[in-house]
Amino acid sequence: MTVVPDEHLMTLICDACGDSVQASACVLPDAEVVWTLISEQGWSGSPFATGPHRCPHCSLLPVSGGGTTRRDDHGPGGILGIDHLDDVTIVVATGDIDLDTGDTLRAALCHAADMGGHVVVDLARVHVIDSTGLGLLVRAHRDARDRGATLSLAAPSRFIRTVLHTMRLEAAFPVFDSRDEALAQLSRKTTADSAATPAIASARSGR
Repeated sequence: MTVVPDEHLMTLICDACGDSVQASACVLPDAEVVWTLISEQGWSGSPFATGPHRCPHCSLLPVSGGGTTRRDDHGPGGILGIDHLDDVTIVVATGDIDLDTGDTLRAALCHAADMGGHVVVDLARVHVIDSTGLGLLVRAHRDARDRGATLSLAAPSRFIRTVLHTMRLEAAFPVFDSRDEALAQLSRKTTADSAATPAIASARSGR
């Protein structure tokens, strides 16, 4: 355990330097879930208490011997490509979505938002997502909603689905088994919205 719960407080311990911070955290839904604490304190790492976690200072430091901190061997993460199909931008991610790849995903999501349409994040090749990645997706989802668009997740792994379920975020995003399924649903939504617009205009003119 790298997070120690005590009544309404939790102690977050850095796996790199041993530094710690104690703060209250919203527990969702149990003491194993510490994503809110990590996000509020600016730390990086797993959304679960079992870690790994790094303090803001150590998150910026390279690991001795080169490279960055990684507890698996999934290979480097990043963005494989950004595709545009009608009014949908598809962001294809790969590897691990974490602190190391956060800037790349953030840039891709900003580009998708600039396009103005719906967004599909293809997670078929993504193995792990940490608190940094979750935060980016949540913010991008809210931005899409504010401009009347939808951000969907396609083909998430079993691990990512578990994370979303545990964090109670599965209802926040439309989640589909494949990219094609997500695109088909968005196409039906666009068609329905287009059909509804003339009817609304007609009803207003008849007042």
